[in-house]
Amino acid sequence: MNRREIVLAPIVHVLGARPNFVKAAPVIGALRAAGAEQAVVHTGQHYDARMSEIFFTELGLPEPDVNLGVGSGGHAEQTAALLVGLEQEFTSRSPELVIVYGDVNSTIAAALVAAKLQIPVAHVEAGLRSFDMSMPEEVNRRITDQLSALCLVTSPEGIGHLAAEGVPVHRTHLVGNPMIDTLLANLGSFDTDRVRAEHGLPGRYVLATMHRPANVDAPETAAALVRHLHGVADLAGLVIPVHPRGRANLLAAGLADHAGVHILEPLGYIDFIAAVRGAAAVVTDSGGLQEETTILGVPCLTVRPNTERPITITHGTNRLVTFEELVPGVRKALESGPVAADRKPPLWDGHAGPRIAEVIMRYLGE
Repeated sequence: MNRREIVLAPIVHVLGARPNFVKAAPVIGALRAAGAEQAVVHTGQHYDARMSEIFFTELGLPEPDVNLGVGSGGHAEQTAALLVGLEQEFTSRSPELVIVYGDVNSTIAAALVAAKLQIPVAHVEAGLRSFDMSMPEEVNRRITDQLSALCLVTSPEGIGHLAAEGVPVHRTHLVGNPMIDTLLANLGSFDTDRVRAEHGLPGRYVLATMHRPANVDAPETAAALVRHLHGVADLAGLVIPVHPRGRANLLAAGLADHAGVHILEPLGYIDFIAAVRGAAAVVTDSGGLQEETTILGVPCLTVRPNTERPITITHGTNRLVTFEELVPGVRKALESGPVAADRKPPLWDGHAGPRIAEVIMRYLGE
C-alpha cells in the first residue's frame, strides 16, 4: 500500500479501474473549481501502469492520496481486500461524502463500507441496467444505487429504472455523462496519424476490445471468438489492444495466427481514443466504448446479448451482435461508413462535471 499523509477532506473519491478515472476527471476538476476539499483513494484494482497511472497523468487527475494495491483476484478475494482497505481509509479520513463511479468491484465495496459507517454515497453513472444478473457489474450497480444518497444519472432511461426499484425521486439527478466531458475536452489531442505511425497500424482497420468473462474466460468460448475475429481480419486489419483479462485464453486460441491481426499492449487514454477515432468500425464488449463511439461517429458492434447503455442503440451508433453475426455486421458497417455524430444524447454536452459538482455542493450545504 502506498500512502501519503492522511488528508481529512469532506469528499473522498474511490477509483479502481480505467473507466473510473475517465469519469472522475471532470468531477474532481469541477469540485476543485467550486472550492471543495477532496481526497482520492485508488484501490489498485487496475494495477498495470498502462491501465492506471498513465490515466492520472493524461487526465490531469491529482496524485492519489493512497493506493491500496489490491490488484487482481477472484470476486470474493478482491472484494474482501477492498472492504478491509476502504474501511481503514474511511475511518481515518472521516469523509462527509464518498463518491463512487461505474460498476466495478471497487464501487460496490466502497458503497458497502460507507453505508455501514453511515457515510453518504454519491454514485456517478447510476441507473444503468442490462437486466442480466449473470453479469457481476449488474449486481454491483443495482446494490450501489440502493445504498446511495445521490444517484447521478447519465441518460434519461436511468431515471425510470431507479423509480421502478423504489429509489426516492429526491435522490435521483439527471446530470449527463462525465465520460463524454473528458472525451470532448481532449478532442484536439486524439492524433490518429501519430498513433497509426507509432504502432504500425494499417490504413484501414477495425479496432477490437474483448474482456468480458462470458467471452474470454472459457477456453472453448475464447476459441470460438477468435475464429470470428479472424473472419473480421479477412475484411480489414484488426487492431486489438489485449486486456490482461482473457489475454492467455485469446492467445492460446491463436489470436495472433492471422496476418491481419495487430496485437497491441494496453494503451493510455489519449492513444486509445485516437486509435478508436481512426477506426472504420469498433468491435467490443466494453460498456464505455459504446458511449465514446457514439460521440465520435464510429460504428460499434457490441458482442453481448444485452447492454446497460441502450441509448447508444436507439441513437443508431451501436448494435448488439452474436459471434455468428459479427462478420456480417462488420461487413455492413464497413460498407456503410461513419455514423453521423452531429446529434448527441441528452446532456452529453461536456458539462456533466459542473452539474455533478453543483448537486454535490448543494447536498453538502444542506
